Amino acid sequence: MSEKKLTRNPEDQMIFGVCSGLANYLNLDPVIVRLVIVLLVLFGHGVGILIYLLLAILMPEPGVPVAKANAFDEEEIVIK
Repeated sequence: MSEKKLTRNPEDQMIFGVCSGLANYLNLDPVIVRLVIVLLVLFGHGVGILIYLLLAILMPEPGVPVAKANAFDEEEIVIK
């Protein structure tokens, strides 16, 4: 079984591809996700903008490897 990954969708993007990637992950129509974000922007006192920008920063594009959580091995750290 293939593992679903939350990534931006550069082929079906309006700005950053966040709504399209989120819609693909949730098996929804991208228009529905875009409408929800627009409603959050208009009636959520800017929460929609904050959510969208955070997702644009945190969601990788497809094919880009995700960095390891621990970039350094314990043996590599030398304190003098």
